[in-house]
Amino acid sequence: MMTLTRFAGWPVIAGAGLAGLSAALHLDRPCVVLSPTPLGEEAASMLAQGGLAAAIGHDDDVALHIRDTLAAGDGLCDRRAVEAIIGAGPSAIETLLDWGVAFNRKGSSSLDLHLEAAHSRARIAHVRGDGSGAGIMQALIAQVKSLPRIVVLDGVTLEHVHAVEGRVRGVWLNTGQFIPTNTCILACGGAGALYAGATSPNSNTGRGLAAAARAGAQLADMEFVQFHPTALDVETGGARSPLISEAVRGAGAVLIDETGTRFTDELQSRDRVSRAIARHRLEGHRVFLDARSGKAGKGLKQIFSRQFPGIALSCRQHGIDPDREPIPVRPAVHYHMGGVATDLHGRASLAGLWACGEVACTGLHGANRLASNSLLEAFVMGRAVAWDVNNGPRERHSCQDPSRPARLGAASFGQQMDKGAGILRDQDGLEALATYLTPLADRDDHALVGAAIASAALRRRESRGSHWRVDCQGATEAERFHFTLKDIGLQERSIVYA
Repeated sequence: MMTLTRFAGWPVIAGAGLAGLSAALHLDRPCVVLSPTPLGEEAASMLAQGGLAAAIGHDDDVALHIRDTLAAGDGLCDRRAVEAIIGAGPSAIETLLDWGVAFNRKGSSSLDLHLEAAHSRARIAHVRGDGSGAGIMQALIAQVKSLPRIVVLDGVTLEHVHAVEGRVRGVWLNTGQFIPTNTCILACGGAGALYAGATSPNSNTGRGLAAAARAGAQLADMEFVQFHPTALDVETGGARSPLISEAVRGAGAVLIDETGTRFTDELQSRDRVSRAIARHRLEGHRVFLDARSGKAGKGLKQIFSRQFPGIALSCRQHGIDPDREPIPVRPAVHYHMGGVATDLHGRASLAGLWACGEVACTGLHGANRLASNSLLEAFVMGRAVAWDVNNGPRERHSCQDPSRPARLGAASFGQQMDKGAGILRDQDGLEALATYLTPLADRDDHALVGAAIASAALRRRESRGSHWRVDCQGATEAERFHFTLKDIGLQERSIVYA
């Protein structure tokens, strides 16, 4: 074993997306950031097209944004989390502007705000039309690179959280190295890549969820997997599915089938639009997003390629000209509302473990995330975690070098996840998935996370938000489920040690 004694006692941030970099920048001490790829290359935050939701418009207020978030969450939001995180939206925008984020403006003063589905006001601050995630991340990366106290380890991921008597004592890296620390901040994204054809980076396989659960931390809301209604319906060869932003429908694009017929309200919440498309496809139809200027219904006011240049480029790379023809679309896994259960400081149930961003579950999103609330949550909760660490006790670190756990497998279960825990679920499909994955979970992190999703979905015998049971149509259980591995028939620390 090689112990990285240089970093002993430093906070370790697993993940280099918006949440992780926000935490690093708000910490008041040296820290280590683990980045799976060169900084910024494959973080899910870089791919965000729509932008960051905040109630800053002249006709908007925080109370309206809270109301819209609660409505989208379908009865399962934690109201305290909604009020705290949504209330922090205006200050988040101010900080990001101070850090150099070039949000689009109307003229020289107010920001240009987009409308997205299920928002009652135009409140999405965006960068370069549809390049918001990259624009925000580039500004934060510049800030990180200017601070010597932030050490970024490229090509390095978290493999295991080492806990002793209910407290974090260090982290194992994929390099075989060990960092002794009392402070681990998970910011390593969601689990979308467990599904076939997701919009997530291929690295988003739930690694952080598995590491937290094996160390004994609680998970929450694992059954709620959000499908984005409009991924580009093309063959990707196993790569992530290109996304057609919510903002395109907010700008006036409409959903049609191969006959040119509109079949749903495009500005409903994501879960409703996704189910409508899924049902229409099951009936044998193809589905298209008509974003041509002046066509189908109200249409776009501007030429598509001028308003959404990044999406237009992606379409053209697949032989589709969105200025002249409808865009073929289908639902694809986009975001996981479940994750490591945290409080509003980002604290997990395991002492010394914090989580922020998609890997965490604060209760903000409830059963269904409101569009563009994820970047807001990532930034705000990254900041909250850092403030909590800054104000906590600075313990001397002492930990005997542990034996390294055996490296776990990481098999692909994409087709099984789609079939058993997709948009439309039932008892038989979920039981088959859980039966298949649970015996593999002791030795495979992907199987562990998939089994947790299937088990939580079996427990929720109702349809609510992004969790839709065709055999349990009514909404009956307005309750959020928190659990550990023991609750789904597994053992904490179910790892064979070398």
